[in-house]
Amino acid sequence: MSENTHDKLPIRMLHDRVLVRTDTPEGERRSGGGILIPATAAVGRRLAWAEVVAVGQNVRTVETGDRVLFDPEDRAEVEVRGVAYVLMRERDLHAVAADRFQGTSDSTGLYL
Repeated sequence: MSENTHDKLPIRMLHDRVLVRTDTPEGERRSGGGILIPATAAVGRRLAWAEVVAVGQNVRTVETGDRVLFDPEDRAEVEVRGVAYVLMRERDLHAVAADRFQGTSDSTGLYL
C-alpha cells in the first residue's frame, strides 16, 4: 500500500477518535536476540506500536503519521478498503514516539 493511500480514506474520524494501523500483524515475532516467538506463546500484557492514519477534530496530542503505543487488548478493529485498522479513543493511547518532539520547544523530555 502506498503512503498516500491513507490521505484518501473514505472515512472521517469524529470527536476524540484515532484510527491507527499496527506495525506488525498478529502472530509470530522475533525477540531482540533473534529468537522466534510463536503466536501461541503466553506472554504478559504487551503493548503494541501503530501508525496514526486519521484523527478526529477533538484530538489534541497526536497527528497523522505519529507512532503511538497502545494496548492491543483494548481495541476495536475496522476494515476499510480491505485494510485492517484499529479504532480507539485518544485517551486509550499510552505514548507517542519522540521523533516529532526532539529539538522543539514543546519537547516532553520523554524518549521512547
